[in-house]
Amino acid sequence: MPDVVSRGTLFDPTLVKDLITKVAGKSSLIKLANQEPVAFNGNKYFTFTMDDEVNMVAENAAKARGGMALSPKTVVPIKVEYGARVSDEFMYGAEELKLDILRQFNEGYAKKVARGLDIMAMHRMNPRTATVSTQIDAANAFDTAIDQANIVEYDSTVTNGANEAIEEAAAKIAEYADLTGVAMSRDFARDLAKTTNDEEGKGARMYPELRWGGNPGSLNGTPVDVNSTVSFGESDDKAIVGDFQNFFRWGIAKEIPLEVIQYGNPDNSEDGDLKGHNQVYLRAETYIGFAIMDPAAFAMIVAEGEGEQTEEQPAG
Repeated sequence: MPDVVSRGTLFDPTLVKDLITKVAGKSSLIKLANQEPVAFNGNKYFTFTMDDEVNMVAENAAKARGGMALSPKTVVPIKVEYGARVSDEFMYGAEELKLDILRQFNEGYAKKVARGLDIMAMHRMNPRTATVSTQIDAANAFDTAIDQANIVEYDSTVTNGANEAIEEAAAKIAEYADLTGVAMSRDFARDLAKTTNDEEGKGARMYPELRWGGNPGSLNGTPVDVNSTVSFGESDDKAIVGDFQNFFRWGIAKEIPLEVIQYGNPDNSEDGDLKGHNQVYLRAETYIGFAIMDPAAFAMIVAEGEGEQTEEQPAG
């Protein structure tokens, strides 16, 4: 039986399943959209747009052509990785110690992968540096893909303003797509929790489930998720409203390898050689792909006076 800590081994199947479960619990986009398998070289999808309605044809009458547009969209996987140094006691400890360290690494890595997907797809950013990355296609990130016409500015000082912003955002996509989900920032959720059934803000609360930092999972029958990733970094984003089920795709393209490195300086840190510090290095990598099939199916709520994106960095 191979040693669980040998170089290049994979997570135990139980840990892999557990990791995917934890990822799904920390990402708004994963909660609101369905996962699909992604080929390592990418998946190509086609979006059909039919502008006309069906045509009635009388007996013996000529048929008429309807308009149709066909747009290809490719989901290309992006590699993300996370590594950490641990004491070399990991190598020599009992199996219970090794498993405990693996589970802790698994727990932390799952959270980072989940947050990473949101940050990359929402803001076109490298999660580690919080700067825009050209490795992510601008058409596949909500901040850069959503048209200005589908942007709603929100003033937090207006009574019931959060609810009005949601209503306006939903109206912008109503003729084109279904509203299948809302991802909102924590401060926007707090403001929405203050919504009352009167214009003066003194009536009964309409969304008591959101009070005290609540994340109820749905409001008015629509799936919602409250997550700090929506307003990550210096973003002025407050909420993303749209048809996540039909117009956002994501998937994992490759198994999640766990590599145990015993020598060298794999993290390029000032700490130097692992052996010199009685350490080993745990590294996991994931290839994850995502794409916005059509940005017209989404609207975004932003703080008034939307700020500019952070400085763009090279692919990476």
